[in-house]
Amino acid sequence: MEKEKIKELITAHTRTFLARKGLVRREVQNEISRLLPQREIVLISGVRRSGKSSLMRLICDDIIKKGSVPASNILYVNFEDERFVDFTIRDFESLYEAFLDLQRPKGKKFLFFDEIQNITGWERWLNRLYEFEDLKIFVSGSNAAMLSSDISTALTGRNRQVVNWPFSLREFISLKGFPLRKKDLYSREKRLETKHLFRQYLETGGFPEVIRNNDPTLLEQYFKDILYRDIINRHSIKNVKEIRELTLFLAANLGTVQSYKNLQHLAGLKSIATVKNYVETLADVFLFYFIDMFSFSVKRQIYNPSKVYCVDTALSEAISFRFSQNLGHTYENIVCIELLRRKGEIYYWKSKKGKEVDFIVKEGRKITQAIQVCVSIVDKKVMEREIYALMEAQNELKPESLTILTDDEEDSFKGENAVIKIVPLWKWLLQF
Repeated sequence: MEKEKIKELITAHTRTFLARKGLVRREVQNEISRLLPQREIVLISGVRRSGKSSLMRLICDDIIKKGSVPASNILYVNFEDERFVDFTIRDFESLYEAFLDLQRPKGKKFLFFDEIQNITGWERWLNRLYEFEDLKIFVSGSNAAMLSSDISTALTGRNRQVVNWPFSLREFISLKGFPLRKKDLYSREKRLETKHLFRQYLETGGFPEVIRNNDPTLLEQYFKDILYRDIINRHSIKNVKEIRELTLFLAANLGTVQSYKNLQHLAGLKSIATVKNYVETLADVFLFYFIDMFSFSVKRQIYNPSKVYCVDTALSEAISFRFSQNLGHTYENIVCIELLRRKGEIYYWKSKKGKEVDFIVKEGRKITQAIQVCVSIVDKKVMEREIYALMEAQNELKPESLTILTDDEEDSFKGENAVIKIVPLWKWLLQF
């Protein structure tokens, strides 16, 4: 690629990057801020349109403000730009030289590379640059391969990995300009407003531009971008109809247990191997998450089917064939993503009697939480079912806490050996 063309592109990209204003601080910034003094390359991954570029800009703000870093020391390049189509690993050296020539940085340099997975071999060049230059590097990608052991090996352990999720309810409320403190939840007016915003969150989901524009119709285009750009094109998938129909089926069946054999039958696919490959690809682009059943027996855990969840509930609603919203599965999906956002190691669980607990949270060797998700427990039979399942989990797994998340009910129930807390989902999501 011609050096003059590279100069033109990095000038335009960096100028546009630094001009971005009015962004809402992300919770993951607290984690990244702790990494700023360290030399490791920061790998930011997450589903397309989740705000990785904006996150990089916010990180840049922290660097400029806290470190008094001049703009001349900042380089930003987005490799999604189609003008980089001919860019290869051999051009990285020209890119870095162009940056030095154009901006004449003095002291520590800060490099931001967006969607870098588009350039084959990028990790080898960054590893070499890391050896000889005084700099801090941030890279992003919409592919779980960014978090793979192969990348870590290529970077010789000189990297820290961070996942950027769509907006949480807390971030959603912040973006809506509604500051919320713990004491506000004791105010009837603030509680009502918070619950109203929660309903909005269910409709719009957590993708930043959808929230800003209050336009869930954008989600259909997001799905097409993920399907065709991140899945079909990148993985050279020939049978578009097969993977599309599998994706739509999964979106319509959140929170359900799905074996490879079952998916093969329902989606009409030729082989279990094909199903497995498609499922791994859908997980690879952060579109779906597959949660295993918890068991002290590794063999039992492996051979039991997984539960499926989508990275964003509004996205799943936009693309699924459902004629009406299954609020129970929607709530369950929100809880799954929030637990993953909180870095939980999560499972579902079934007792020997067939009673099921929606989520088991494990930290190290300890089972810390058992969580049921239920829209309402007003019905006595429903309440007994949820409580009985949690008590079985308590007897067998010994979790530190037992919780039932509901639409708006709040109470506690004292069992034989533990207290079960009943908490509104919106309140649990805020977690003051």
